[in-house]
Amino acid sequence: MSIPTRQLGQGLEVAEIGLGCMGMSQFYGQPVDDADGIATIRGALDLGVTFLDTADMYGPFTNERLVGKALVGRREEVVLATKFGNVRNDDGSRRIDGSPAYVRKACDDSLQRLGVEVIDLYYCHRRDRTVPIEDTVGAMAELVEAGKVRHLGLSEMSGETIRAAHAVHPITAVQSEYSIFTRDIEDEVLPTMAELGIGLVAYSPLGRGLLTGTLPKGGKGEGDTRGSAYFPRFAGEAYDANQVLVGKLTEIASARGITPAQLALAWVLAKGRSYTVIPGTTKLSRVEENAGAADVTLTADDLAAIEVAVPAGAVAGDRYGDMSSVNG
Repeated sequence: MSIPTRQLGQGLEVAEIGLGCMGMSQFYGQPVDDADGIATIRGALDLGVTFLDTADMYGPFTNERLVGKALVGRREEVVLATKFGNVRNDDGSRRIDGSPAYVRKACDDSLQRLGVEVIDLYYCHRRDRTVPIEDTVGAMAELVEAGKVRHLGLSEMSGETIRAAHAVHPITAVQSEYSIFTRDIEDEVLPTMAELGIGLVAYSPLGRGLLTGTLPKGGKGEGDTRGSAYFPRFAGEAYDANQVLVGKLTEIASARGITPAQLALAWVLAKGRSYTVIPGTTKLSRVEENAGAADVTLTADDLAAIEVAVPAGAVAGDRYGDMSSVNG
């Protein structure tokens, strides 16, 4: 299987379908053991899924170490992305740190855990509202000058913040949640990115599993945070209403002879030529299914049918119970 590539900003070329590694370590159930995680990541590379996404907060720290182990002997095949800024406190709480000193320390720590000399795409995971974004990105630019980082990215930030950051140092990509079920960035963020020549890396393009049509209400049990109040779409009447929408999408997918997941991924890829997706999974069989979306070309009629089935704003429940940390 060959996965086509797409160009984000600043000439960075990546596989149009990547792999989000977060769920192997936390949030969507029990962590996988290293052997299984390594096998899934290396299997993904064999399929051409060579754009890998992690972050220091996943675990915390364990996901970067897992990815690093999987890359031994295969580093040159991969475009490697990680993030800083979400700091996990000992009591489980979280704070956001975008101070220049922390930027430098976080990068050095990630390089050590990943076992690499350079990070291809380094994101500020969330905006620290106590620190000017110009100061945060200025410190990130120093990492590029030092040869520790090749490209800079931002995650979940407003058009205004993206513009201010890009004025300090060219931004290659913005990572935001984007899917048939989550379209809030269409109004301001995506137009700003298009104007500045910045690519989109869409995380949770499968609606955190909702769009696959296989996720039970409240997630998959112990360790799955989708059963918490932090994710309102997965509980109660909201889940039931959203399943009706999933049913409509499943009908469209079936008519095309593809899976609902492949339909959802192809939809994101059809929305922009500089858009890529990083669906997460712990299973190689799902990586193979997701990779199959690279062979799907949605027609204008398909896109119109999806729009009728799930208009923007039709989904029940916010994507987070607390939206204060996004679009900063």
